[in-house]
Amino acid sequence: MSDDIALHLGSLKPADPASESANRNFWSSDLTALAEHHTAAHGSHTSHSYVVAHDGSATWGVPGEPQMAAIKVARDLSLNTFTLELTYHATTAFAQNWLIEHGCPPERIAQTNKDFMLPADDLTVGIEQQIRESGTRYKVLGSQTWDSDPCETWTVAQDSGASQAPIRVYLEEGDDIAHTYTLREGAFATEEAALDWLDDRSSPLPKPPEYRGEDAALRTGAALARSAGSSGIPKAGLDVQSPPAGPVQRPNSGRSI
Repeated sequence: MSDDIALHLGSLKPADPASESANRNFWSSDLTALAEHHTAAHGSHTSHSYVVAHDGSATWGVPGEPQMAAIKVARDLSLNTFTLELTYHATTAFAQNWLIEHGCPPERIAQTNKDFMLPADDLTVGIEQQIRESGTRYKVLGSQTWDSDPCETWTVAQDSGASQAPIRVYLEEGDDIAHTYTLREGAFATEEAALDWLDDRSSPLPKPPEYRGEDAALRTGAALARSAGSSGIPKAGLDVQSPPAGPVQRPNSGRSI
């Protein structure tokens, strides 16, 4: 896998205004590929590219904005055109989920560049796998990325599959010394309660009701995935150059979401 983003557009023309705009604003020099899958046009006139990338320029933009880009390209060689879609997500797993929902084979996008931070434990791997394979189960309500100390990212999502406490917080914390990160899931009755917890942090992150007895299952599933070679997902967004030095603050809850 190369760090360079190659969309293989050649002389193709954008198929619609949205693709033209996306291509005009696409700066490959800002992006580092973490996972990618490309198809060739065998027997058909269409080929695709799916890429998860970290946008290094995001750290200098609006504080807290997501840094993980999910990129999908569809090329129609019979018409000499392409479509380009690019969306941003707070974590690698949610970017992978978007690509899987838009046609990428799950196993082709699960392996990522191991030059970046690695998951610290099997529970992290299991939660990431759960997000990747969740389909349209989660509606993201907001997120925040903080890549200086304290190094963390959180996503607040509504879980349509939860019978209790449907608002979920996915809290990712990085350890620069160990070069690893952890991901944990918390459950709340309302979005306001989730944001209050993110503001306060005086109590442990409340586990989802369905986790009772399932932490071990998540770890076991992750361990099996490791033995099959489909886990060990690295994290890029927590290992980029930080903004200029200044006062260190705990990330704000971002109540503007």
